[in-house]
Amino acid sequence: MGSFSIWHWLIVLVIVVLVFGTKKLRNIGQDLGGAVKGFKDGMKESEKSDDAQQKIGGDTIDVQAREKTDKLHS
Repeated sequence: MGSFSIWHWLIVLVIVVLVFGTKKLRNIGQDLGGAVKGFKDGMKESEKSDDAQQKIGGDTIDVQAREKTDKLHS
């Protein structure tokens, strides 16, 4: 069997374009690109917040949890 040749992929591409249309495919591409960009931005923000917590001491969540439990027991 082996891998597909370039002609197989061209036929598949033509069928996909005929079924979905170019406008729908362009919208899907834009949505996918926006999702990837949002994911990358989120990862950058996460790395920045991780760096900030490490500089502070990294126990921010622990301190907040203790404060909430102290308020509940008071």
